Amino acid sequence: MNKKINVKRLVQTSLLVALQIILTRFCSIQTPIVRIGFGFVPVAIIATMYGPIWAGVANGIADIIGVVLFPTGAFFPGFTLTAILAGVVYGVFLHNKPVTWTRIIGAVLVIDIILNLGLDTYWLSILMGKGFIGLLPTRLLKEAIMIPLKIITIGVVWKKFIVKLPKFSQAI
Repeated sequence: MNKKINVKRLVQTSLLVALQIILTRFCSIQTPIVRIGFGFVPVAIIATMYGPIWAGVANGIADIIGVVLFPTGAFFPGFTLTAILAGVVYGVFLHNKPVTWTRIIGAVLVIDIILNLGLDTYWLSILMGKGFIGLLPTRLLKEAIMIPLKIITIGVVWKKFIVKLPKFSQAI
């Protein structure tokens, strides 16, 4: 029985990783410095269903597969580290807990301010040879757009779709 559950979990996670790659690489607006998309939704679902470790690993794998199959620049392991940490943060905030607006807002703020605005801007400054502060205005604009978008999207997807899936409670 445990093996069957693990196979089911692996298949569901793999499908969500594939969905994340599609949403990130094909359904997003890409500029040299920022990408605005919906790849965060599958990660939040994985984190809610299976926890921080599964979400972190899945997000890291999705990042590596996305870079290998659809490169938009050079591979840099710092971005993969940020992706792993983002999955972990979603899992810490959303797994085995009631998914509330407060938890969603907390997860999004930690990810977007500390990881995306902080770490990713630092990685970009290393890659581009530009100053951290010089990259901040564009990154701040992106996060000003993404924070409310993520909060609303995750909340709506959760309230309208995920809780209505049959046997969702068994996945947790």
